[in-house]
Amino acid sequence: MELYYSFSALIVLASIFAYLNYRFLRLPSTIGIMIIAISVSIILVLFGESFLPKTFGHLHKLMNSIDFTEVLMGAMLNFLLFAGGIHININDLKEQLRPVAIFSTVGVVISTFIVGFGMFYLLPLVGLKLPFIYCLVFGALISPTDPVAVLSILKQANVSKSLETKVAGESLFNDGMAVVVFTVVLQLAIGKEVDLGIENIGLLLMKEAGGGLLLGVLLGWVTSRLMREVDDYIISVLVTLSVVMGGYLIARQMHISGPLTMVAAGLFMGNFNVKFKMKSVTQDYLIKFWELIDEILNAVLFLFIGFELLMIKDLKNFMIPGLVAILVVLFARFISIWGPTKFMSLRTRFNPQTVKVLVWGGIRGGVSIALAMSIPKGEYSDAILSITYCVVVFSIVVQGLTIAKVANPKQIAQEEQEQEGVLDESH
Repeated sequence: MELYYSFSALIVLASIFAYLNYRFLRLPSTIGIMIIAISVSIILVLFGESFLPKTFGHLHKLMNSIDFTEVLMGAMLNFLLFAGGIHININDLKEQLRPVAIFSTVGVVISTFIVGFGMFYLLPLVGLKLPFIYCLVFGALISPTDPVAVLSILKQANVSKSLETKVAGESLFNDGMAVVVFTVVLQLAIGKEVDLGIENIGLLLMKEAGGGLLLGVLLGWVTSRLMREVDDYIISVLVTLSVVMGGYLIARQMHISGPLTMVAAGLFMGNFNVKFKMKSVTQDYLIKFWELIDEILNAVLFLFIGFELLMIKDLKNFMIPGLVAILVVLFARFISIWGPTKFMSLRTRFNPQTVKVLVWGGIRGGVSIALAMSIPKGEYSDAILSITYCVVVFSIVVQGLTIAKVANPKQIAQEEQEQEGVLDESH
């Protein structure tokens, strides 16, 4: 009953905030909901205990009753990634496979270490000292771009298909590498012995990421065959729901990546069901169902992020370190994108405008907050959570609202045509 009460309260608040945003702010829905939630949180933090003690108490109790890490990483993220995977065209992804693979693996590692070193040397200048290993923990949890935030905001930005696939593909696939890096570094930070050999790390990555992708493809293939025999939209919806919910349970039992399982299953079912000649009405219902699930859960997630402010103690004490972190994370993002592009084939087009959009489109979201909240309580956990929150809010609000302006489609198209001309001449 407590779970039902909590979820009901969140849905009611999300619908009210969505309505207020639509009527007055006119921002992208998810960003508008989060901004209103943050504004309400700030008002309650400043005046709630004095003027609105019951409201403050109820909201604080509501947020305390929900394990954000478990709810996001163990439930919501699976639905959102499956929904995101369904809408990705596999042929577009094949064309961008090399940059997506490099950015989601090598890019994450490069960014982790740049953020780690940057925070270690710059934070003491603003009066905060973190051990180097905890700076690396922060680097690991903040480096992966958030697939939910990226996919939600890219819908509002008018970018080219190739660029959208690069950004969305990277965000969908970088979870495997990010979880491995974060797990290893966090175990070192809390004093556990970890075998740092290349062979052990490679096996861990292969099991976490490779196992997740393999399970996802297997689930997608089996359920696609089942749906081929029963072309009914109600059964199709139930089958896809079972893939997400049952698939996560299987992945958890096998200790492999649930998020990558959902991405692979969504990609397979979204692209190969077409070959099974599904009725148009069934396909229409299925797509609309997952679009609706995507929108509802996005609204609840961004409401969560806004109200997490109520759970962070003394955030104002970490505003300046948070600003430092924002600059360090943006710099690390630039290097992790710009560096690998210099070593890719000349046939892969990366003009300055494309690099700019890839850097600015690297949006952080709820995944980073969930990872920060999973750090065991200790001397540095509150500081890392507060700084993470600052980076995430800046990323979603500032980068999310300006990505459409940064992504100038005409300029990107012009530069791509010029580069194609240079490549043709060189051959």
